[in-house]
Amino acid sequence: MKIAASLLAVILFIYHTDVSGYFNYYIVTLQAVKKIMKKKNILKGVLFVGIGASIYGMLATFVKMAYHDGYTTSEVTTSQFLLGLIGLLILNFIQTITSKQKLSSPSSKEVKMLMIAGTSLGCTSLFYYIAVQYINVSIAIVLLMQSVWFSVVVESIIAKKLPNARKVVSVIIVLAGTILATNLINMDIELDWHGIFWGLMAAASYTMTMFTSNTLATHLPVFRKSIIMLCGGAVVVFAFLFFAQIGPMYFDGLKSVYLNFTDNTEHIHSFNYSIFWTYGFILALFGTIVPPILFNIGFPNAGLGLGSIVSSLELPVSVTMAFVLLGEKVLLIQWGGIILILFAIVLMNLPAKKELKVAEVI
Repeated sequence: MKIAASLLAVILFIYHTDVSGYFNYYIVTLQAVKKIMKKKNILKGVLFVGIGASIYGMLATFVKMAYHDGYTTSEVTTSQFLLGLIGLLILNFIQTITSKQKLSSPSSKEVKMLMIAGTSLGCTSLFYYIAVQYINVSIAIVLLMQSVWFSVVVESIIAKKLPNARKVVSVIIVLAGTILATNLINMDIELDWHGIFWGLMAAASYTMTMFTSNTLATHLPVFRKSIIMLCGGAVVVFAFLFFAQIGPMYFDGLKSVYLNFTDNTEHIHSFNYSIFWTYGFILALFGTIVPPILFNIGFPNAGLGLGSIVSSLELPVSVTMAFVLLGEKVLLIQWGGIILILFAIVLMNLPAKKELKVAEVI
C-alpha cells in the first residue's frame, strides 16, 4: 500500500507540475536538432558530390590540351593511372597507420573480382580519350552521359523486369536531349563516326564501372578498394600502351597487326616521359584521386538519388570548360539539349510519393 501511494504521489506531482510537458518539449527539441543535423549532413554531401563532379568534368579539356601538345592517348592514360596509383597508395598508407581500428582486408576472391571490375575503369578512360581525338569535348561528354539510360537497361536485365513509366520517359528525354546537344538536326554538321562509336563505348564501360563499384566488396575502405580496381584498369592501359605505341616500334609483326586497324603511324614512337610533369599530375588528381574520394564522402550523406542529380554537374562544367579553354563552339540548341538531359536525370532520381511519405514518417 505504501509503494502504491508513493507511485500515486509521484504521478500527481508530475501531473500538477507539468513535468510531462517539459519531457514532451525535450523530445520535440531533440527531433528538431536531429533534423537540422541531417540537413547539414545532406548539404555537406551535396557540396562534396558537386565539387567532385565539377572537377571530373574538367578532365577531358586537359586531355584535349595534352593532344594539342603532341602527347598520345597511351601517354595520357598511362601517366594518369600510374600517378593516380602512387597517390592512392600513399593515402592508403596514411589511413592505415593513423586509423584507430583495424581496416578490412580483401579476400583473394574479392581481389580477383575487383581487378576484373577495374578493367572497365581503364576501358572508360581509354574509350573516352580516344573519342575526344575525333570529336569535340562538348559532344564526347554528351555521349558519355548516355550511361544514364544504359544503366536503366542493365538494371532491367538484372532485375528481369521492365522499367517503370518515369524511367522510360526519362530515357526518351535523354535521347531527345542528345539529338539536340550533338546538333544532329543540323544537316550541315559532320560528326566523325569513330568519335561517336568510342564515346558510346565509353558510356557502356562507365555503366559497368558504376554497377560493379557499388556492389562489389562494399565493406572495404575506399582507398584499398580503389587501389585494386585501379590496378585492373592499369593492366588495360599498359596493354594498350604496348600494342598501340611501344610494341609496333620494335616488332614488325605487331606493327602489321596495328596497321590493320589504322593507317596512322604518328603514335608509334618512344614514350614521352615529360607527360608526367606537364599533364600527368593534373590528370591523376582530377581523374583518379580527388573525385572518387569526394564521391565516397558525399554520396552517403546526400543519398544515391540526390547525389546522382548533383553529380550530373559534370556535363555543364565539361561543356563550359571546353567553350572557355578550347574555344569550342556551343550553340543555343546544344545548351537546350544539355538542359533536357539534366532534367531527365533529375526526373529519374526524384523520390516517388510513397517514398516521400515514408521519409516524413521516419
